[in-house]
Amino acid sequence: MAYVVADPCIKCKYTDCVEVCPVNCFYEGANFLVIHPDECIDCGACEPVCPTKAIFPETELPEQWKEYKALNADLSTKWPNIAEKKSALPEAEEFKSKDGKRSLLDPAPGS
Repeated sequence: MAYVVADPCIKCKYTDCVEVCPVNCFYEGANFLVIHPDECIDCGACEPVCPTKAIFPETELPEQWKEYKALNADLSTKWPNIAEKKSALPEAEEFKSKDGKRSLLDPAPGS
């Protein structure tokens, strides 16, 4: 089982999770992070440090965000690995508590 990054991360991209991950299994898009399911060791270190509460154990992923399991698996093979904490996106505080951000997901890789 792996952890999954879901909708609340979109347009925020806080990287507190990246900083605590012992195996560097996070990958960075332009406005979203994902976890590579084959690299995640299910330690759970990332979940409590996420400011937007966007990270869930695969088995506890809310029904409305089930598609994020496949999105994490797919995008983690296309985006660059991120292993160090960076600043959140400029609009992070504005979008932190917004719901329904899926249409705002930018499929471009991060930098």
